[in-house]
Amino acid sequence: MSPVLGYDHRLVQTAVVGDAYSDHPVILPMDAGELDAWRRRHPGYTYWCGYELGGCGSKLSDRLYHDKVCHFAHQPGGPTCGRSAVGESSADHLFIKRGLRDLLGRDKQRGTVESRDLGSSPGGAVDLHLPAARRRLRFQLAGLDHRGWRAADLALGDDVDEVDWLFGTDGTLTRELLARKGYSLRFRLETVGGERRVHIGAQSYAELEVRWSRLEDCRITPGGLMAPAIEAIRLAPPRPKPFAFPVDGSVVFALDPEAPAPDNSPFAAEGRRLVMAYVKAMDSPVVRTALSLPDDTDLPPAQHVYRAGDHARLLVQENGAWALQLDRYVRLDAAKAARTGLAGDPSEPHTPPVVQPPAVKAPPQPAQQSQRVRSVAARTPPPAVDRAKGKDPGVLSRSQAAVRARELLRDAARHGRTLRWANLASRLGALYPDMSEKERAGFLIEIDTPLWESKPVLTALLWDRNWQEPVSCLHAVVVGLGVANAQSVQAGSSVLREWADRERDRAFAVHASPPRPVRPRMPLKGAQADAHVLTRKQTRKVNALVGRIAVTRNVKAPVSTPGDRRRVSDAIASLEEKAARSGTESQMPAQVHRALQRSRLWLRYAMPGAHIPDPLSNQDRQAIRTSVDGLLQSLKAAEGRLDDDTR
Repeated sequence: MSPVLGYDHRLVQTAVVGDAYSDHPVILPMDAGELDAWRRRHPGYTYWCGYELGGCGSKLSDRLYHDKVCHFAHQPGGPTCGRSAVGESSADHLFIKRGLRDLLGRDKQRGTVESRDLGSSPGGAVDLHLPAARRRLRFQLAGLDHRGWRAADLALGDDVDEVDWLFGTDGTLTRELLARKGYSLRFRLETVGGERRVHIGAQSYAELEVRWSRLEDCRITPGGLMAPAIEAIRLAPPRPKPFAFPVDGSVVFALDPEAPAPDNSPFAAEGRRLVMAYVKAMDSPVVRTALSLPDDTDLPPAQHVYRAGDHARLLVQENGAWALQLDRYVRLDAAKAARTGLAGDPSEPHTPPVVQPPAVKAPPQPAQQSQRVRSVAARTPPPAVDRAKGKDPGVLSRSQAAVRARELLRDAARHGRTLRWANLASRLGALYPDMSEKERAGFLIEIDTPLWESKPVLTALLWDRNWQEPVSCLHAVVVGLGVANAQSVQAGSSVLREWADRERDRAFAVHASPPRPVRPRMPLKGAQADAHVLTRKQTRKVNALVGRIAVTRNVKAPVSTPGDRRRVSDAIASLEEKAARSGTESQMPAQVHRALQRSRLWLRYAMPGAHIPDPLSNQDRQAIRTSVDGLLQSLKAAEGRLDDDTR
């Protein structure tokens, strides 16, 4: 055949067989001898510039040349073809599609195979949907950026449990998947005669070299597409590394020795150990999370507070889970630890009960001893055995009883149980069951002090005798702990009962093994539950508060840039470090204290999304209205004051 001059000079290498709507692809052999043999093997083939190739639908002729490459050509008189891709890879999506359909039929699996037009050509991608496995495979042929991949991944995963992405080239997305899942899947095609052979590859952290298998050597099972390399990965999936970000600013923590390390945590790593701790960043509330510490060092004692050293990193999973990775930490002295709010509980050591030996003769009761104590001492039976622990509680001091009560309540929460006050008091010694209401409230306040947002109030686990109402002194305990709006709620109200129910659920979640997600503390809103007529004095206070709020609402968050916040944060850290070196951190000069306090407040309200409370104190309002330059000048002047004091 002679070429048709002046019509189509493109070297069209691919076509479909049968008609314009066919998806049966073919590559024309480029060597004259190979094409001649091809014609003898397939004398009945007709070739088309198929719509599945992005073509015009016209019939093609195979042109044989001895002095140049053989190729397809459009027949004269047809429409002008706007097909952009004509090389041997332009039909790769059809070869993949045909190969997957052959596997479905051979392995007798139910599924659908579809090619996708992603905007540039019909061969942008090929999707294999396996409904029994609730799995979808996307062979991505067209170029794709990260945002497009995220959007497509969400769309593909709408009705399945897992989406497997296969890319034809190595790039940022294959490395992204390698980091996220610990492995990535690939595909490639090689030309053999008039065919393009599909190969499937797998790459993992343990073996960075891609291992390839022919598609016909793979199999489709109820678990998805299986190649030898893929099967090895799925049997022992590698653990991907979590995302890590440097922590900017000071971080302090105290270990929670009673909470077990989470099982099967995504943050577990060789050479490190996970422990639970209460963590507080600068100007942030206390949170309870996992710490990743070096495995070759002993755990620090739980009764102290520590500051994280340099290079602390925040480990994050895309589902929202996070942990803190530390390599170094230093212990804070008592004064600094007290200012963090972490001193004391939750890492209070559990002192074993002190069992007093039986006295030969009871000492006489002092004359000034109350009648109640004398009557209790007169009828006190021999110490009962604590059946739950197998220990004799003996005579416990007040602090020992508080530690013991806290241990019993946490143990009950760990098993999803509650206690009656009478049962708890009987395990603490003879004096505690007969406590007055006021004494009992003070004792329970001691158990739950200090109050943290991330720590449940254990008193909510206690019931009165009928197992239907929370312990009668709950309202006094909530007020004594300083729960917001507690005084506006009446004892025995439905709001207080709902609040106790939430705290009970929080206690079960915190002390479960492993710990479960914890809901935030329920706010107390006394006005909704216990509305009453205000006195004149209360009315004046409310009116004054309303006027103050009206003024506060005109205050807006400071306008700042990330650079401004960075400069203020660095200046604060520099001043704190200088105060620590000079030994004046515990007794800071008033000028230094004011500069730090104002700068910290400004930084808190300048952060994106910061909430400005109503009403604002005068200190808060003054800090918000201070300029960045004014803050930096005050911090610099405070540093100068420290320099003068150390000379």
